[in-house]
Amino acid sequence: MIRSTFQQLAWRFSAIAIAILLPIAIAFTPMSNAHAFDAPELLPEKYTNVIDLGKFLTDSEELALDRKLTKFEEQTGWKLRVLTQVDRTPGRAVKDFWGLDDQSVMLVADSRGRNLLNFSVGDAVYPLLSRSFWIELQSRYGNQFYVREQGYDQSILSSIDAIATCLDQDGCAVVPGIPQEQWILTLITSIVGGVVFGFAGHPRKEGEIFAWKWALIFTPLWGMLFISFGLGPVLTRTNEWVPVVRNVAGFVGGAVVAYLIPSPKRVAPSPEIR
Repeated sequence: MIRSTFQQLAWRFSAIAIAILLPIAIAFTPMSNAHAFDAPELLPEKYTNVIDLGKFLTDSEELALDRKLTKFEEQTGWKLRVLTQVDRTPGRAVKDFWGLDDQSVMLVADSRGRNLLNFSVGDAVYPLLSRSFWIELQSRYGNQFYVREQGYDQSILSSIDAIATCLDQDGCAVVPGIPQEQWILTLITSIVGGVVFGFAGHPRKEGEIFAWKWALIFTPLWGMLFISFGLGPVLTRTNEWVPVVRNVAGFVGGAVVAYLIPSPKRVAPSPEIR
């Protein structure tokens, strides 16, 4: 028993010592600065809208994107710039190199983080594209799954296209376009909404074909599933009619299937035999 008590005290003392000494050791351990230092000499001698230090773009993609951003600035006045980096970065020198101001957006692609994309946004841009827009843009095109499947170049080009489209039409509440996985989710919610509508409409009286009263009572449920979560995200993100038709068809199909499923009938209690 004494030995067991001694072992417990030893374990507790060791845990306390580790909790105290480990943060101190980490604080005084010299950290490598290989991945974070400014290097203005990395800036190109010739002016360009794209600085591809990370080599995420092909030469043809970089040239086409540079021309596109130049033309976009001439037509709209908005400055869109792209910087890719891995180990080294020009740092604050890009602000003077590009003359970034309140009407500028700089996309920074850095493969070292969990998300590829970061944005430096001018104050004049926020009234047109809110912070929620940038969060959605980053999570859609900069996540590791999208980058792994589509590549660094498509992540950058798709983001720039979305920004340019929204600035050209004086702002967006959400990122244009709807990803495949998000559309599938809207289709599922549309079908579920149809199922609720179909079950709610089961006739409950003799001679009744469809119980509209019960269907209206359940409107908040199937309406939220079909309209808010089924059609809403599609209508606000794309002008294409195909996903809308598919979601409507999913709602109708779910409603028909649910309506045709026979509902359990209540068995009337038999009179007691005395």
